[in-house]
Amino acid sequence: MTEISPVSNTATPLQNTVTSAPNVGGEFNTFIKLLTAQVRNQDPLSPLDSTQFVEQLATFSTLEQQVQSNVNLDTIASTMGALHALIANEWLGETITVESSWVPYGGEEIRFQMDTDEGVDRSELRVLDSAGNLVWQDVLNDENATHTWNGQTLNGDVLEDDKLFQFHIDQFRAGEYVGTIAPRIVTEVTDVATENGKLRLGTSSYLNPVIEDVRKFKP
Repeated sequence: MTEISPVSNTATPLQNTVTSAPNVGGEFNTFIKLLTAQVRNQDPLSPLDSTQFVEQLATFSTLEQQVQSNVNLDTIASTMGALHALIANEWLGETITVESSWVPYGGEEIRFQMDTDEGVDRSELRVLDSAGNLVWQDVLNDENATHTWNGQTLNGDVLEDDKLFQFHIDQFRAGEYVGTIAPRIVTEVTDVATENGKLRLGTSSYLNPVIEDVRKFKP
């Protein structure tokens, strides 16, 4: 199981901007006019040098390809924008699960699920603060699909301050330790944006996973 790097308690709004491809249509039309005028007004006794004419035709072909590429880029940008809108409409407001060992706590209980390996018969939750100190420990009921932590500490206090905690779930089979996994945090999608070519979700828990790493919540 992979772990998501620590995140800050302050969510940074994700931006989604599309930059229009350069417009070369004006230069293309000007070139056509100049080339046509040059051929039409050339001296019959001293016609345009064939080599120069071929070079200008090659330039014309290059400009034509650039114009077509520009049109194609505009089409792709429009298609991506429509696709982004469809995906945003599908995911916004949805409850999802995100695998992460680092979780911000802001006074509300944290809900999470876990992927239990085959044969595991005991799972223990350990909650650590940013300094690595054990804050809470509990045996999880493997029959429950969803678990919670409400900020309770080992000394009986309930945390109130916004802090970042690390969750570890130790798994055992027949009393033998088999490994530690990260929980899947239950959270709500609040934003959808494109970042470095990937769709990334903003969530109510301030986790910002790429869309491939999330699952829709199943109670």
